[in-house]
Amino acid sequence: MLKLDKKLILTPDVIRSPNLTDRFERDDLQRLGQHIYRGYETDEYSRSVWLRRMNAAMDLALQVAQAKTFPWPGAANVIFPLVTIAALQFSARSYGNLIQGTDVVKYRVTEEDPTGELKARGERISRHMSWQVLEEDESWEEQHDRLFINLAIVGTAFVKSYFSPTKGYTTSELVSARDLVINYWAKSVETCGRKTQIIPLFRNEIYERAKGGIFRDVLEESWYTSMPAADPRQAYRDDQRSGLHPPGAADEETPFLTLEQHVSLDLDQDGYAEPYIATIEKSSREVLRLVSRVDRVDDVERNRSNEIVRIKATEYFTKYSFIPSPDGGIYDIGFGILLGPLNEAVNSGINQMLDAGTMSNTSGGFLGRGAKIRGGSVSMAPWEWVRVDATGDDLRKSMIPLPTREPSAVMFNLISLLISYVERASGATDLMVGKTPGQNTPAETSRNALEQGMQIYTTIFKRVWRSMKEEFKKRHALNAVFLKPRQTFGKDRSVVMQEDYQADPSQVVPVADPNIASTAMRLTQAQALREASRTAPGYDLAAVERYYLKALRIDEIDTLYPGPDKVPSPEDPKIQIEKMRQEGAAMKLEHERLMLAATLMEQRALNEAKVRELEAKAASLIATIGAEQAAHQLEAFRTVTDALNEHNSLMNERIQMLMTGGKEDERGGTSDAGDVGGLEELAGDASLLGGAPQMAGGGEGAMGAGELLGE
Repeated sequence: MLKLDKKLILTPDVIRSPNLTDRFERDDLQRLGQHIYRGYETDEYSRSVWLRRMNAAMDLALQVAQAKTFPWPGAANVIFPLVTIAALQFSARSYGNLIQGTDVVKYRVTEEDPTGELKARGERISRHMSWQVLEEDESWEEQHDRLFINLAIVGTAFVKSYFSPTKGYTTSELVSARDLVINYWAKSVETCGRKTQIIPLFRNEIYERAKGGIFRDVLEESWYTSMPAADPRQAYRDDQRSGLHPPGAADEETPFLTLEQHVSLDLDQDGYAEPYIATIEKSSREVLRLVSRVDRVDDVERNRSNEIVRIKATEYFTKYSFIPSPDGGIYDIGFGILLGPLNEAVNSGINQMLDAGTMSNTSGGFLGRGAKIRGGSVSMAPWEWVRVDATGDDLRKSMIPLPTREPSAVMFNLISLLISYVERASGATDLMVGKTPGQNTPAETSRNALEQGMQIYTTIFKRVWRSMKEEFKKRHALNAVFLKPRQTFGKDRSVVMQEDYQADPSQVVPVADPNIASTAMRLTQAQALREASRTAPGYDLAAVERYYLKALRIDEIDTLYPGPDKVPSPEDPKIQIEKMRQEGAAMKLEHERLMLAATLMEQRALNEAKVRELEAKAASLIATIGAEQAAHQLEAFRTVTDALNEHNSLMNERIQMLMTGGKEDERGGTSDAGDVGGLEELAGDASLLGGAPQMAGGGEGAMGAGELLGE
């Protein structure tokens, strides 16, 4: 039992304090540090057997090859990637099916909701938490990608959810099973009284925390000013293939190892252990931080005598399980542990066959005394001839090859049998890895075989889904405490309130369906639902259509399919036919207008040509008989040209009216573009050039326009 000289009563001030170490004397802190370290060592020893198996499993997955000296130095040392393939198969299926697009979290409404208020609040929570894990906490998706790989190999992984004061938001980080030390026989993470996370911290990180008041000021301590010890957890990584070796002497960039222990301590000595978080430096056992593991004062339940009855401690860790351990231990089984013995047997068989092939291809033998070969040992190379003093018959009698056998076919069949059972256990059969079945295999047979092969993944997906649900519940509870009263988020500046998170966190679940283990299964389900909604009444067709689009992995669904209530209804077919008829009539009128404009422009060009012709004749007449003698003729020319120019001006106005479609003309009047009859009347008017009346007053010497142009 831990006995300290000074008591610490759990008050609201203690709950809110960032560090409680300043309330104890140094002797008490030393006793506390020793107590924390002894608990860590006890839990570490309880899981020592599992730790060795986990390290061996990780070596198989990472293709780590240990140096071999049997049957000879440099013998075959192949690591067959059975565990690696199984882990990659699980990660490829789980990552895309459990984290789908931008919708990761949803909030279920399980109560009567006549006003729709609960549904609206659930939608706000769903959008906000999905935005939190995908946008605000940028490392969340990457951490879970790593989690699925690690989980498949080791069998157990943990996610730590907490509010980060430095970042200003709730975050989640992956904690490998190796770095979270729990007593092996603990029933669950929540009921375990002691959990220790191994956290490497660099010198600058300790400095920042000490100056910021998070850690106790230890900058003058001897362990801090000296070089940190090397991490003993890396000692097993002696990889001859990639060149990695155990770390040598530590330098200034080597991190310190700290132990953050979530433990119950009876610091007020009332007989009830309160939840605290104690952080110590591993080598010196120096206490760096001590804080309460209670977020709210209301989480401490007291009786009328103000005595503590029960404390609802804040739980930071969520356990992800692959295959539950049959012996009841808290660390579960992954492909690395489950398939490790079979993988090692396959490795041994393949290496033995390779060594047998090496012996068969490069076998030596014995040389008798009659061989008479100069020197000691003899080696041969391609295209090499060695001169000897013995005859060929003596050589045949004196050279006896070492009896060897070729690699055994029985050994090959045994290896094939082991590999097939490993694939069967891991779900990495031919169909599961995308290999096509044999010819003439019915499609239904292939689908049934694939469905049965996915059963193992469906069961594991349900466990992972259950763990994600617990992780989201922790985030929900943290938002209820640390979220701003009014929080805007997303590109559309949506709003969520802190009071929205006062609801029951158990209704927060992942969006993913734990019963669906592949994209094809999800799409098939969505298609079946869509077909059923078209034949049976009672379905929400808009919701069914959105579910189908999500199964197709379509982005921006609200933009592409806003819903039937936001799309205008189609027009009446009769109205559409009438519009088409009117559009046809308008097009015909437009064609007639353009044709008439072309006719007028052609007439205008002819008038301009005749004006130029009259001007040329007038100039020629003046040059021949003089201006005075040709006065009457010139007056007639002027009258005709003025009439032609006036005619052209009128046609220009009509052409302008036709080209502008009946809009306001230059004189401010409005013309009727549809007055085609009047325009045709103008175009067909009597010509001023032929058969016109007398122009110059009809007197003596006067000439008609036609006569002038005909001269």
